[in-house]
Amino acid sequence: MSEYVNTLLAHVKAKNPSEPEFHQAVEEVAQSLELVLERHPEYRSARILERMVEPERVVMFRVPWMDDQGEIHINRGYRIQMNSAIGPYKGGLRFHPSVTLGILKFLAFEQVFKNSLTSLPMGGGKGGSDFDPKGKSDNEVMRFCQSFMTELFRHIGPDTDVPAGDIGVGAREIGYLFGQYKRLTREFSGVLTGKGLNWGGSLVRPEATGYGVVYFAEEMLKTKGTTFQGKTVAVSGFGNVAWGAVDKVTELGGKVVTISGPDGFVHDKDGIQGEKIRYMLEMRASTRDRVQDYAEKFNVPFYAGKRPWSVKVDVALPCATQNELNGDNARELVQNGCMCVCEGANMPTNLEGVKVFLDSHILYSPGKASNAGGVATSGLEMTQNSMRLPWPREEVDQRLHQIMKSIHKVCLETAEKYGHPGNYVIGANIAGFLKVADAMMDQGLV
Repeated sequence: MSEYVNTLLAHVKAKNPSEPEFHQAVEEVAQSLELVLERHPEYRSARILERMVEPERVVMFRVPWMDDQGEIHINRGYRIQMNSAIGPYKGGLRFHPSVTLGILKFLAFEQVFKNSLTSLPMGGGKGGSDFDPKGKSDNEVMRFCQSFMTELFRHIGPDTDVPAGDIGVGAREIGYLFGQYKRLTREFSGVLTGKGLNWGGSLVRPEATGYGVVYFAEEMLKTKGTTFQGKTVAVSGFGNVAWGAVDKVTELGGKVVTISGPDGFVHDKDGIQGEKIRYMLEMRASTRDRVQDYAEKFNVPFYAGKRPWSVKVDVALPCATQNELNGDNARELVQNGCMCVCEGANMPTNLEGVKVFLDSHILYSPGKASNAGGVATSGLEMTQNSMRLPWPREEVDQRLHQIMKSIHKVCLETAEKYGHPGNYVIGANIAGFLKVADAMMDQGLV
């Protein structure tokens, strides 16, 4: 790495201690941008990258709530408003015990580039809480969401910051959050995405990230003259992203043989299809957060505490969470003949794993490009809300498909332009950066 990038990373680590995920996200992007900064010294002079790694605003607040036994609990809430150069802040809310400031800063930083790649006018943000909705009653979740929104509402709006769902924040939570926002502001607006279909939501939104990653992988496979037809596929996770990916891969003629959870993974050699895909929704709705239930119901092998990357497959779609795939996992996938790894989660591969994939020259896409389908469809929901007009399912799906094809095209073209043909990491990082950087230059020192 250049002296400039090394200095930048040292500064980020010193200024943001104990935030390894954020450090990792910045390092991965900064390495790619060396090529741009050499050709365009004006970005260095304007300190664009230094500005991009610093959030425009960090909101942190307490969230007191009462459980069904009358006991009071206090959680911590956050909203990271990272960059608004190309549009209102846009990014999900995550409710999970693992949520920290560093995790959300990494997610918000990634979101800036992801949203830029969609070509829609959306800036980057992220938020959430260390609250765990698992095991809580509907009333407890409602009281928490109302308390959370009582503080958050003053910092968001349809033209300011438009949160969505993420891990732990599904249709139930979005409904409670929206109801409280409406009560406090006395307005019905498109302030949240992932809403119910009866009150401003968009068709295809729950499955959009999963569909998007498969559409992107489909374009990747086309560069090698092949398709999903007849391919075996490993998917991690079993939530909305994994469910959408399994559904779309099956529709395109592939066979998904794994899903996973915190408890381990299942290997279904016959393929996850039909009623098995529908059962994934039941598993998610149960809030038990385990895939062993699938193994027991369909009598397939379950591997406790393991991840699915040891299974011999043609395509791998990591759709669970950050850093779920390390260097050893990457080497095993490559050795087993995997030809394509397309990320459906946010930064699911650590830096060592990314290096293995790039060095092996298999098809590999980072999540900021290939999992952009979710936020793209959120952007389409925002458009529908502004128009006060819902689109039919076919139109939303067609627009999503076109956006993913466009992202794939710009990644390949940018990688080629900067001397690294076929490198989706460099292509995604540079293409995402340029749009935001140019907007920041145009808008002055903000």
